[in-house]
Amino acid sequence: MTQTLLLGTYTKRDSKGIYSIELNTDSKTLTQLKQEVHIGNPTYIDGNKDYSFLYSVVKTDDGKGGIASFKRSAAGEFEKVDEWLEEGAPPCYVAFDEDKHLLYTANYHKGEVSVLKSTPDGHLSLVDTVTHAGHSVHENQTSPHAHYFDLTPDKQFLVACDLGTDEVYTYTLTDEKSLQEVAVFKTAPGSGPRHIAFHPNGQIAYLFAELSSDVITLSYDAESGRFTHLQTLSSIPEEHTGFNGGAAIRVTSDGHFVYASNRGHDSLAVFQVNEDGTLTLKEYVSTEGEVPRDFNLDPTEAFVVVGHQDSDNLTLFERNASDGSLTLLQKDVYAPEVICVKFV
Repeated sequence: MTQTLLLGTYTKRDSKGIYSIELNTDSKTLTQLKQEVHIGNPTYIDGNKDYSFLYSVVKTDDGKGGIASFKRSAAGEFEKVDEWLEEGAPPCYVAFDEDKHLLYTANYHKGEVSVLKSTPDGHLSLVDTVTHAGHSVHENQTSPHAHYFDLTPDKQFLVACDLGTDEVYTYTLTDEKSLQEVAVFKTAPGSGPRHIAFHPNGQIAYLFAELSSDVITLSYDAESGRFTHLQTLSSIPEEHTGFNGGAAIRVTSDGHFVYASNRGHDSLAVFQVNEDGTLTLKEYVSTEGEVPRDFNLDPTEAFVVVGHQDSDNLTLFERNASDGSLTLLQKDVYAPEVICVKFV
């Protein structure tokens, strides 16, 4: 059996855009790297359920940034449909809401979150933008830096993580599809909230702080959209005194384990979920590469694929569902400047 992954990348060195690669679950190998789309800096990607439509961050040579849409042809190739572009830096995150045909983006450099409309054939238009305000104590927090913007599991709210202001915003969409703020959760100063992942029970969320390398367990009130702090755990060992930046975080579908990637320590932190939703650290696993910017579990959750930004390699692990442990299968699979890992 084979499963297809799409890889979003930087295009600063060898990468030319979006790539695909196959995971053979019988031979337990990653093979057949293929360039799918020629595009500048597709650092984050998403698609509809069957990926007949693909949406990607894009940066152009003339200093513009935005979102590009692609439709998969009968021959299986992604053909560009449209681009929504603005002056300045591109977003760093994009998520597609298939029910409403909306796209949600976060822009790190502008400190903005935006809602775009996608027509059924993939044409894009801006619906609303909110610019955050504020700063915090870290040298990387002199201004807002929105890094994540996506739906809550119940699809009632949108959550934005702002690394620059140490805040997690909850928004609702009005009937006119404009954003209305309903709650704000403040993290500890200097945390730098980057991404958030929800437990399958919909009542717990795990917030990963880039600057402090903390995984913050939160309770989530689905009626109000408010978060409450439950626990903070470091994703790196005390003896690691060099640089580290928290990156991606994933929760297994059974709700028993949480994984988080560390850039600097270059590891996956493996946490077991306790009955109350809090976490217990189980182990650190080397990702066998430099700067593990993203990783993902395959649909069966028997495998984990890690993408590295600086060492241009993918790492494949087999996952033990009962204890959450990871066993290395491959570590030298070439893939350039990987930033985003998506199973199709």
